[in-house]
Amino acid sequence: MPREHKRRGRGQSRINARIQQQPWKQPRNPYSPFEIASADQIEALHQGSLRILGELGIAFLDDEALDILKEHGAEVDRSTKMVKFSPELIEEYIAKAPSQFTLHARNPQHNLEVGQNWTLYSMVASTPNCSDLDHGRRPGNFKDYQNLIRLAQHFNVIHMTGGYPVEPIDLPANTRHLDCAFTHLTMTDKVFHAYSLGKQRVADSIDMLCIGLGLTREQLKKQPSLISIINTSSPLRLDGVMIQGMLEMIRNGQCVCVTPFTLSGAMAPVTLAGALSLQNAEALATLAFSQMVAPGAPVIYGGFTSNVDMKSGAPAFGTPELAKSTLIGGQLARRYGLPYRASNVNACNAVDTQAGYESMMSLWPTIQSHCNFVKHAAGWLEGGLCASFEKVIVDVELLQMMSAFMEES
Repeated sequence: MPREHKRRGRGQSRINARIQQQPWKQPRNPYSPFEIASADQIEALHQGSLRILGELGIAFLDDEALDILKEHGAEVDRSTKMVKFSPELIEEYIAKAPSQFTLHARNPQHNLEVGQNWTLYSMVASTPNCSDLDHGRRPGNFKDYQNLIRLAQHFNVIHMTGGYPVEPIDLPANTRHLDCAFTHLTMTDKVFHAYSLGKQRVADSIDMLCIGLGLTREQLKKQPSLISIINTSSPLRLDGVMIQGMLEMIRNGQCVCVTPFTLSGAMAPVTLAGALSLQNAEALATLAFSQMVAPGAPVIYGGFTSNVDMKSGAPAFGTPELAKSTLIGGQLARRYGLPYRASNVNACNAVDTQAGYESMMSLWPTIQSHCNFVKHAAGWLEGGLCASFEKVIVDVELLQMMSAFMEES
């Protein structure tokens, strides 16, 4: 794809912003999903997950959540906060979640369909550092945060911001979310994200969103316009601040994406089957809980199972194990009739050939699995420790190629 380069300084170059873009369009995958696990294997993973939830349970570290779970038939041990679920209870409440819904943007032309064979790409999120060729690697700050948000708005193939592209640590932690939400509302007209770090931060983001959209909270309940990621603390724990933020989101009709972070060989079993059984158990329990609170609440089944380097213990991304878990995660999500989330990730320290091929190793299975929400689609570097401006540009071209691949001829 044509690009213009301007030489700067000693061998450095800056990519001109006038990159040839495809028009705004949300891709729709016309191909059959690639299924690498048999129906019997998927059922074995499902049954293994139910056994985990029935015999071991999962800890919900919030008293209100324990009350809700007990009221709806779960077995609750208040001394340990462990909750056990019968298979019938999981099946009953998972069935209440919608298979498709719309996320509404400030600009209606940027509304997004979530589920079925729709795909959306979101910006890198939650990195503590950022980098570019001109200024090198540096801690996250508000100026770079805003510039990354500008890029997310500029590129048509980036459909939404999926969190803070880089954490602006130069802002006070207790009010940072207000500045970040204001930036999203004034510098983009696309769907954005709130972190579920307790009730208050989510409540503030919802109130600001209501102002930006000109809606009341009651009206917003009928118009999902905000998304939040709910990460379990593997193995088998859901923290209180996540639960409190999640409750505020779903009680106000907004979308949560439940994503266990299960690295095989670290916080999950070293085998792929074991890690996926744990991922599935944690996802099912949390998603069932969401439907106990608000039946029909828009939710997404998230998968983020990869492996660690067995010498260093560092997370590894763009690996065959990640590709397999992404594909099987898609099969599990389809078994439950839920939208699916995966990621474009790599473990590289520079924007080089390895970063490109690890990203492609991550991206191809998102397309083949019919992933609906591709998180960290542009800018991820260093295993999530850095948001790279140059990697955003590289990923934009990769995403445009993937979108072109999904166009029916």
